[in-house]
Amino acid sequence: MVIARTPSDKRFAGSGLRVQLASGEISRISFCMVHVGIGYDVHALVAGRKLILGGVEIPHPNGLDGHSDADALMHAICDAILGALGEPDIGHFFPNTDVRWKNAPSKVFLQEAAAQVSKRGGKIVNVDATVIAQAPKIFPHIAKMKGNIAAALAVSEKQVGIKATTNEGLGFAGREEGIAAMAVAAVDLQ
Repeated sequence: MVIARTPSDKRFAGSGLRVQLASGEISRISFCMVHVGIGYDVHALVAGRKLILGGVEIPHPNGLDGHSDADALMHAICDAILGALGEPDIGHFFPNTDVRWKNAPSKVFLQEAAAQVSKRGGKIVNVDATVIAQAPKIFPHIAKMKGNIAAALAVSEKQVGIKATTNEGLGFAGREEGIAAMAVAAVDLQ
């Protein structure tokens, strides 16, 4: 990575690096400007709701409470992408006071975050997230979650990382009062 500290550094970084390949061909390597954002979301577990994480309905006696489908994983990823763009959080784009988003699937929020990246001529490099839940077990659902998230963002599943951890019985997650998710996103804005 080139760090541009002076005007001449910026000109060099902006022009890309030209290299001569073994074949004699001259190729230009472009430099990218990667922006990173972080996201965090948490919702309480309540009776009478479906548990949706990563767009997957997971069998569990309680679901996440919220205005939309309360998919804490997708919400954290959305905030990470918006943060990489320097934008406000998910609530700015999809306020919980707007009836249009009542029980809405969170993939719509991810699609809008991806659209915001595209509007700036950028691309999502990757996203990585961790779900924090004492129960249920998340691992059996990760492959499907990755597929749903990759589809919503129009990226490869290889660009999506999802992990899960318990809270070792500590705090609200450990007492099974709620589920949290944290995420990081890298966006190339060239």
